[in-house]
Amino acid sequence: MNDGAVAEVDRVLLAEVRSRLARSGGPVSADRVTSVVRECGAILGSRALADLVTVVRAEMLGAGPLQRLLEEPEVTDVLVNGAADVWVERAGKLERVDVDLGTPAQVRGLAVRLAAAGGQRLDDACPVVDARLPDGTRLHAVLPPIGGDGTLLSLRVLRRRAFTLAELVSLGTVAPALAPVLRALVSARANVLISGATGSGKTTLLATLLSLVPGSERIVCIEETGELEPDHPHVVRLQARRPNVEGVGAIELPDLVRHALRMRPDRIVLGECRGAEVREVLTALNTGHEGGWATVHANAAADVPARLEALAALAGRGRASVAAQAASALDAVLHLRRDGTRRHLAEVAVVGRGPSGELTVTAALRVVGPRATAGPVAPERIDIGPGWEQLAARIGLGGGGGAA
Repeated sequence: MNDGAVAEVDRVLLAEVRSRLARSGGPVSADRVTSVVRECGAILGSRALADLVTVVRAEMLGAGPLQRLLEEPEVTDVLVNGAADVWVERAGKLERVDVDLGTPAQVRGLAVRLAAAGGQRLDDACPVVDARLPDGTRLHAVLPPIGGDGTLLSLRVLRRRAFTLAELVSLGTVAPALAPVLRALVSARANVLISGATGSGKTTLLATLLSLVPGSERIVCIEETGELEPDHPHVVRLQARRPNVEGVGAIELPDLVRHALRMRPDRIVLGECRGAEVREVLTALNTGHEGGWATVHANAAADVPARLEALAALAGRGRASVAAQAASALDAVLHLRRDGTRRHLAEVAVVGRGPSGELTVTAALRVVGPRATAGPVAPERIDIGPGWEQLAARIGLGGGGGAA
């Protein structure tokens, strides 16, 4: 639909259609919208009628004027800083777009409606919300004064299918020499932590690797907000629940990890370690549950020990306890980096303990390049680190090489 389509449709008619649909209840289908428009006595051409159907569905079920942006194939994020201050990340680059959401009150109304569609409450008593919309889009909304002078919206588009490993290689996310290593980690049922900064591609890589798990295995995914969509026939999803308006009814991630252990999992997957649930995950991976995966925010693979220690401290665990559990539970760390528009797997490391018993993460394979030189761009290469022998022994690749 073109940008002027909304303006070409009578606003009074649009309001009447929305009012009648709301009063009658039930799903808002294209056929129902068409029928209600005709009931209102409007005579429209086929193109104008189709435009009105699209507008009403976006207003009542989707993200209103933002819906067309979310449907663009290259858009991954839509960010609203104000009624006329809308940005998108398209093909890895942030750019401002010409979209007017009306008044601050209309932006707030859009945020409240989207939160309700995601099963969350957004008002002055609960001014911040994190939810997943029915189509899988992840919503984060902040009302003023927490969000300054106006309502802030962040919408992240869910990948509706997992990338194949071959596609990640062709996109430059995974170096070709690392693809056999990743496949071996999955087939050897290694316990792996994927680290990286926000937006570096952790969830994308995890979904791809879970798609390599044999179809005869049962995967239990535990998430705060559902984002993982692996291409696998047997995935069970557990999702945390926030407390209700009375402050009760919450189901936290640590609870879900414990419940997952009773669900006959072949693979336990935690979408993100961000708090005390790290204690339950490490405990689970230390009790015979192989092939587990999780993600964690970290700036570098070498920062993972400090990050795990900080998270475990929230669960009352000391540094020595974390080191002992993590070194026993985890086999490898995959670290992703984002360099401008490029997201890529930068390092594969192994987990162990140092001479003083501290937790260590040691590089096994490190991606170097591509990099600019005085002449042409130097090709990407893989450097072998001191942890390669340990990694190769764990996944059965042989320690003599395998990277160049």
